[in-house]
Amino acid sequence: MPIDPTKHADWEVAEAAEKNMKTVYELAEEMGLDKKELLPHGHYVAKLDYKAILERLKDRPDGKYIDVTAITPTPLGEGKSTTTIGLLQGMGKRGKHVMAAIRQPSGGPTMNIKGSAAGGGLSQCIPLTPFSLGLTGDINAIMNAHNLAMVAMTARMQHEFNYNDEQLAKRKLKRLDMNPRNVQMGWIMDFCAQALRKMVIGIGGKMDGFMMESKFDIAVSSEVMAILSVATDLKDFRERMGKIVVAYNKQGNPVTTEDLEVAGAMTAWMAGAINPNLMQSIEGQPVLVHAGPFANIAIGQSSIIADRVGLKLSDYHITESGFGADIGYEKFWNLKCRYSGIKPDATVIVATIRALKCHGGAPVPVPGRPIPAEYGEENVEWVEKGCENLIHHINTVRKSGATPVVCINAFYTDTKAEIETVRKMVEAAGARVAVSEHWLKGGDGALELADAVLDACDEESNFKFLYDLDVTQRHRIEMIAEDVYGADGVEFSSEALQKLKAIEADPELGKFGTCMVKTHLSLSDNPALKGVPKGWKLFVRDVLIFRGAGFVVPVAGDIKLMPGTSSDPAYRRIDVDVETGKVKGLF
Repeated sequence: MPIDPTKHADWEVAEAAEKNMKTVYELAEEMGLDKKELLPHGHYVAKLDYKAILERLKDRPDGKYIDVTAITPTPLGEGKSTTTIGLLQGMGKRGKHVMAAIRQPSGGPTMNIKGSAAGGGLSQCIPLTPFSLGLTGDINAIMNAHNLAMVAMTARMQHEFNYNDEQLAKRKLKRLDMNPRNVQMGWIMDFCAQALRKMVIGIGGKMDGFMMESKFDIAVSSEVMAILSVATDLKDFRERMGKIVVAYNKQGNPVTTEDLEVAGAMTAWMAGAINPNLMQSIEGQPVLVHAGPFANIAIGQSSIIADRVGLKLSDYHITESGFGADIGYEKFWNLKCRYSGIKPDATVIVATIRALKCHGGAPVPVPGRPIPAEYGEENVEWVEKGCENLIHHINTVRKSGATPVVCINAFYTDTKAEIETVRKMVEAAGARVAVSEHWLKGGDGALELADAVLDACDEESNFKFLYDLDVTQRHRIEMIAEDVYGADGVEFSSEALQKLKAIEADPELGKFGTCMVKTHLSLSDNPALKGVPKGWKLFVRDVLIFRGAGFVVPVAGDIKLMPGTSSDPAYRRIDVDVETGKVKGLF
């Protein structure tokens, strides 16, 4: 019997469930995998040979495709991963052949505030410890690949500074003439390290590197992670890796990883990481884990490869998009689906009473501090007001032509009156709604949600993109801001405008997808504005170019690509039992 999640921490629930885990060999047999398609990493985690699976099943029709997104979350999240696992378990209880794909957690939030993103309560992905602490090394491979490009760039700058053209020629190097004031990349690490957002490197003598300003971003914001998310196979991955721009030369032309002759070595670090990881839910259904989080500063999607594998191996495949529908689902809609050619049959929008109260006027929760007492008290007025944000996201999903299903991710502190308020308002807006108690009851608590999603999958989808690729990047930004965020328009910094003009003059860049960077805590670019803000304009301060991923990346507001660690981070409560070697305190 599973233990009571109201009386035990998530890591304790996971530890109890892990005593009855299936081995990856048992999972593989249930999934119908050939032995050669399973690449074990111990008894309970494996990689899957995506190429062999897709080749063997190339003539098998795809299953139904379901995306999970959310309303604008509180700083503590809305439970998308928990709901994804809960829905997987609920559909399994209904006898469906179902799989899910979730994103690998970053060490930044795992060791900081938000936790490991394995789900929660009785709807978790297990085993928890490897999931939370590096898994099979994908993010480590991304860090090595990305930072190798930085090593190649900084070493070349040093050598070009110290040697003349004849000396470079003897070393079979040509002068790339990179401009140290126009470097595109920085270093990455998988922690929240605000002290490294801006720094000077190369301090010392001429053999200690070229002195210049540099920076660290968090690992999952790397273009290498973006490429892992959207690549369709290893050949596509290798071609994209060679297009990554590390810097611009003094004439303003891009210098790529291919120019630095490092793209092949970078791909070598990633050759194993391109295979998705296999884990399981607490109730034993297969879960694929691949690519990374943070749809506010990255694409924030589980990978195309994982989804293609899941769609071939199951009748229903559930995938996950980061944060709210304004950023996570918008990128799923206009980027991931465009790159993959796969269209969703249903989209689940996760909402909690807690977040609806936050959007309706309750005190905003502060990460690392106790949740205000008002969240444990009934307040139908706050919930009703907060539903404006939920309905906004319903309308966003509808604009894509997909069928929305609202999941009320229930907490045992929610009241009947609060839940009924949400149900009535969603039904009045013409959308399906289900209450799900998967956190408390696992698959048995998600049966109403499973039924609603199965029903929605039978409805014909009219999926369409928000914009065509012949629309200018500037106009796309305006369309996303106005039609998805609800802005009254867009204001561009002079630097952003200058970059957009150059992008629009380049036929190749004009066809790139548009991957917005914006706070996840508001529909606007101001995280303090809750609900559905009115009378505001999106401020775009910068525009980045990810040539390998094929993205133009507008950066809105004051958001940073390296988060900060709080004064009360999670690592203070994580430890190891020295007798058993088991990790405790993860959540």
